[in-house]
This record gives sequence, C-alpha cells and structure tokens, in this order.
Amino acid sequence: MALHNLSERAAAERSFQNERMVHADFDRAPFTIAWEVTRACAYACIHCRADAQHTRDPRELSTAEAKALIERLASFGNSPILIFTGGDPMMRPDLFDLIAYATAKGLRCSLTPTATALPTKERLEQAREAGIRRVALSLDAPRPEVHDEFRQVPGSWQRTMDILHRAHAAGLSVQVNTTVAKHNVEILHEMVPFIQEVSAVQWSVFFLVPTGRAMAEQMISAEQHEKVFNWLYDLSQNAPFDIKATAAPMYRRVAIERKKAEAAGKPVTFQGAGFQYADGLNRPTKGVNDGNGFLFISHIGEIQPSGFLPLTAGNVRSDDIVETYRTSRLFTDLRDYSRLKGVCGGCQYREVCGGQRGRAYGLTGDYMESDPACVLVSSHQ
Repeated sequence: MALHNLSERAAAERSFQNERMVHADFDRAPFTIAWEVTRACAYACIHCRADAQHTRDPRELSTAEAKALIERLASFGNSPILIFTGGDPMMRPDLFDLIAYATAKGLRCSLTPTATALPTKERLEQAREAGIRRVALSLDAPRPEVHDEFRQVPGSWQRTMDILHRAHAAGLSVQVNTTVAKHNVEILHEMVPFIQEVSAVQWSVFFLVPTGRAMAEQMISAEQHEKVFNWLYDLSQNAPFDIKATAAPMYRRVAIERKKAEAAGKPVTFQGAGFQYADGLNRPTKGVNDGNGFLFISHIGEIQPSGFLPLTAGNVRSDDIVETYRTSRLFTDLRDYSRLKGVCGGCQYREVCGGQRGRAYGLTGDYMESDPACVLVSSHQ
C-alpha cells in the first residue's frame, strides 16, 4: 500500500519539518490549536461536543478579525498545527483565504470537513494549494448502518469513504477520526481494513467525552477503555499507519507498562509516538492535554483549553490569546499536575498522563478531579 506516494511539495515539507523536530515548551506555546471557524453544520451527530446549527452565527469572527487572530497565533513562535474545524469549516466562504494566510504566517494547517457535498475534488485541490497538509474525516464504524445512525445522516458512511479517497487522490495526507463509544467498541477491530483502504497516515481514536450532545451513558467503562488501549498498543506494533489515542492520555500509561514488560525490566522511555510523516504534522515528544499543549478557539472567539473542556479564559476580541494561554489561571492550573486531585493527583504516571481534564469536568464538575474513565481510578471507587 502506497502510504508515502507524496507530491514534491509534501516531500519538501518533510525535509523541512524533520529538521525541526518538536521539543515544545507547553507553558509557552501549544503544539496544536483547533479553531472552530464556524459552528454551522448540516449534521446533528448524537455525540457532538457542540450544538451545531444549520446556518452561520452572525457573531462569528469576520475575515479581518480572523486574520488578526492568525497573526497572533503565529507569534507563539513554534509553528503550531492549526486545525480548521467546526461545525463544518467548508461552510465559511473565506476558508481558503484564511488557510493561505495562515500558511504564509508559518502555521501548519489541517482541515476537518463534514462529509457533505462540499468537499469536491476541486475544493480539496484548492485546500491543498492554499496550504492544507492533512484532511481528517470521521468514520465511526466499519458498517454503514452503524455509522449513519451515529451521525444521524443516511448515506454519510459512503460519502465519508468517497471523500477520503478523493482527498488522497488530490495529493492530501489523510487522517481517519473514530469516536469510541458503546455503539462501536465491540466492532472496532473491523475498522482496520477501511483505514488502510483510504491510505490514511493516522488513525485518531477519540474516546467519548460527555460534553455538548455527548452523554455519559454513551461512554464505555473504564475496563473497556483499558482493553481498547491494550488492543491499540498491539495494533501499533505493525500497523502501516500511526495510531493516536485522543482524549485518552491514559493510553500513555498503558504503553509505558507494556514497554516495561517487553523490556524485562530494562529502562523504558515513552513520551510520544515519534512517527514522522511528510505532511509535516510531526507528533510532539510529550503528551498533549487540554490547555497543556492544546488550545481551542470557538466560533465566536472564546479562548478555551479544548472543545471538550468548554470553559472560557477570555475572548480574542478583547484579550491577547498568547498571554491568555500563558498566564490565565485556567490554563496554568491545567499545566500544573501537582494540583490534580484524587487518584490522578497521587498517580505515578500523572506527569505523562494527567487524565483527560474535559472528561473529569463533564462527570464531576471539577476539571482538576480524577478521570473516571481510567481503570486505576475506577478500582478505587
């Protein structure tokens, strides 16, 4: 399978990016920034972190405000990944202008469109020319009927597959996002052939966080989380694509434990996956968590630790986003793992894991509490 049949431009980006392997100081700058450029979306997925709407919010940042924001994001100085997300980012008419502007400012841009009629071959090529390095789409089940019910849109599974193929054909690096919940945990293993079919460079496996429309009742148990983590670790040993556990920093603890067992007591170091791909979206050398290497900007300019932790530290229209990330109490708390409570606070893995802060907040109301999805936490209850 030709995962690395890349354009000359992408190959040049690989050479450039590999020379500047990420060793970011997350106190100073995020590794990844997700920008909800619009909340407008044709879908109404039952798990969505946002209350998407069919039309654009008049309070969205204007083109001028968006470009001013991009200039401030570039001033972080570490060339962070900027994810253009939504809603459906394709519903913003100035999207490609903003992507080109961000690319010119040195940001590494990726795009997460919704599986509608909007991501045509021509628009995907336009996205590539504007500077998009990777396109990510959500594929939540190996079976159309399961995925379509989850996404609440008949035909969405096939449309997603078609767009993924189309994006790869357009010379874009492809990522598949899958949300793990009760509806698909038992058939997750059936996803692998489809990840390979679309020549994905990464499978980002999201573990449901109860925020927005997502309900705690949809979550899998802590024991099921642990089982999936171990399965993903086994898969990662030979998979022809990178595997990223999203909203599940506990996976890092599982990987450490597995590596220790394999090394028969020899010293083990594990921080990030370490995979490099020619789209330049290199994995960081340490774990990213809400507000700790990750920054989220809402469609109306709210500055938040992530889309899964919808607490606001400021607004880009009135507050400096760089200073807010670096100095606001919300963000500094999230980066100080000595402030963690409960089992997470006393865990030997807290510096490499830290628990998922959005899930802790969604289930306990306290973003510094323990993450109930961790088996170490559930065993103490």
